[in-house]
Parts: sequence; structure tokens; C-alpha cells
Amino acid sequence: MDELLNSVITWVPPGEPEVGPLSGLTVGVKDNIEVGGVLSTCASDFFADRVATEDASVVRRLRAAGADIVATLNLAEFAVGVTSQNSAAGGPRNPWDPSRVPAGSSGGSGAAVAAGLVDVALGTDSGGSVRLPAAACGVVGLRPTPGVMDMTGVYPVSPDFDTVGPMARTVDLVARTFDVLSEVPRRTAAPRRVGVPRHFVTDDLDPGVVEVMAGFRKHLGELGLDLVEVEIPLHAQAQSHVYTLLYSDLAKLHAERLGEPERFQPATLQRVRQGLTITDDQRRFAARARSDFRAGMREVLQTVDLVVTPTLPVDVPSVQEEEAVLRQSVRLGQLSYPWSLHNGPTMSLPVGFHPDSGMPVGAQLTAAHCDEEVLFAVGRRYQAETDWHTRRPPVCL
Repeated sequence: MDELLNSVITWVPPGEPEVGPLSGLTVGVKDNIEVGGVLSTCASDFFADRVATEDASVVRRLRAAGADIVATLNLAEFAVGVTSQNSAAGGPRNPWDPSRVPAGSSGGSGAAVAAGLVDVALGTDSGGSVRLPAAACGVVGLRPTPGVMDMTGVYPVSPDFDTVGPMARTVDLVARTFDVLSEVPRRTAAPRRVGVPRHFVTDDLDPGVVEVMAGFRKHLGELGLDLVEVEIPLHAQAQSHVYTLLYSDLAKLHAERLGEPERFQPATLQRVRQGLTITDDQRRFAARARSDFRAGMREVLQTVDLVVTPTLPVDVPSVQEEEAVLRQSVRLGQLSYPWSLHNGPTMSLPVGFHPDSGMPVGAQLTAAHCDEEVLFAVGRRYQAETDWHTRRPPVCL
């Protein structure tokens, strides 16, 4: 099966799992998260022969909880890309339609979970790299509150934005995995008010996405949740502020490698080079804007328990779809990048299928700092009454 999906980079030799809360579960980890004694390539020619000397902290936590680490998973090179096709291992495909992308940069993680190759996958998320593949592949994906994960052993994109996030078919399994990976104390949550933004970055949404999201919001109302119109402060420029901070970090991180441009995947090189012209003044302005955005969101989340937006503004693209790299990056990340400015969690939840293509559609649920349990509470209630998460793609174990 994986010959068709290309979601796995390295199969990990079986070990003797511990006994714990994740016993019996198979886990794949994105190939920028180190597994001791196993190739850790970041899907790049630069790291083609790089072997991790020890497990990343998140991998140690999984093993201690009884999880069986079975594979490292394909991704966009250096976790830079929204389709995952810029991989030195070749691009992974979407199990719902292998002619389409699994999104990125954790594309192999989303595809492997959807296809049943693993029960849980870890991705990394800086601008949407867990949420976009979760939406495109019809699974649940969490970007946790920044700072709650130990990032030791995870190759960076931008320390300001990087976090590890679990992906699985169900909210419950994502929540169980999150509990193992983080030290956020469990709290009870009884969310009642859901914010629906009047405007959020773009009103140019695919009609099929609009239709599915309308059905999702209607269902939330039927669950007894109050839908409240809200205004997201400074939303229009949020994506560009993330790009300013993230791309400048990327250019510094890969400065030495830029001396060998031919070794990069072309799409990666274009995006890394974007950071070369960003000035210190531009960085300072973007950092102030991030503080203002967070302050504004704190006010919004004092009036509602969570905010709901689509994850992808368009249908899942074809592998062959011809579009300029940077334009496609901006378009696919229009609704995920802004939430990376926020200092709370965002979770992508499968909420239906596109009426024309039949591809999955995901909704983003965003809550206040360390309020993951609010997202889990709503997601569990929704999945208890719907079966989107139980559907299986054509390419599936």
C-alpha cells in the first residue's frame, strides 16, 4: 500500500514496548523528529545519511507510555511546504485520491493515519503543518499551545512557532496522546459559546467548503452550543506577520546550506530565500503585531469559549496542479497561519466531504492558552453524533 502513498521514509525495527496508557498503539513520527538509531533525513539530500543518536523527548514519552514506534514519515523538505511534494524521498499522496496531495508539511503523517498504517502520528506545526494535512486527509490534528511540548530532538523551522502535534482518527486518541506528550494539567471544560468570525483573512472560500462548514456550524447549534459572531482583531495581516518572523528564521537556520542551492528541492529553496531580504525593523514590527494579536484574542476568548474557522480555504489540490510555489503557499495557508500568531491551541476536525470532489473538509477549533480540553470537549461531542471520522479512504488497510 505505501508504494502508492509514499508516506513512510523508514520502517523502524520492532522493539519491546513498555506497558502504559498507549499500549497496543502503533505510532509513526515525522522524519524531522529523531528516533534513536534510525535515519533522520528531514526529507532532504543534506541529511540523507544522518542517523539520530537518541530519541527526541516526545518519542521517549511515547515509548514510556507503551506506544510502539513503527515508522518515520514523509514530509516537505525541512518541514517547509504546504503540499509535501518537495521531498527528497518523493512526494507522499493522499489516500482519498492518490492524484491529490496530502497537504503539508506533515503530509506523510496525515496520509499514514488516514490509510491505517499507524494509529497515531506525530507531526510538527509552525504555520499549519499538522492542521492542513489533517484536514486534507480527513483526520484530527492538534497544534497545541506553543511551549507545552519539549522540542529537544526536533529539527526546527522557527523556534517562535514550532510545536509537535498528534494526529489520529478520533479526538479521544489525540487527547490521550497529548496527555502523554505534554505536562498541561487536565481540567474539566463545559464550553457553551462558539465564536464565528465575521471576516477572517479571506472571504474567497471554495463554495464546497462553505457548504460543509455551514452544516458543521448548524450541527454545533443542535448540540446546544451558542453561535456568536465575533471580530478577530488584526486578522488581515496576520499571515504576513507569521511569514516575516518564520522566513527570517529559516534564512538564518539554512544560511550555510544556501551556499549549495542545487541540493535543495526547488520549492524549498524559493521559500528559504524569501527570508534573506527581511530586515530587523520588519521583524520588530511583526513581533509587536503578534503581541497585539494575542492581546486581542484574549479579549475575544473572554466572550466565547472557542472560535471556529475552516482549515483549508479550497478543495484539496491535485499533485499535478500548476501554481507558483509562493502563491500556493499563501493560498493554502490563509486560514492556518494566522492562528500560529495565537498563543493557544488549534485543532483541525474532519466535518464532511466536498460535494464535488468527495475530498475531506476540516474545521479549525481555536481556544485560549492551555485550553486544549475545550477543543477536546467539543470535538468528542461532535464525533459522538457523526461518523465522518469513521469513513475509510479507498487506499486503506
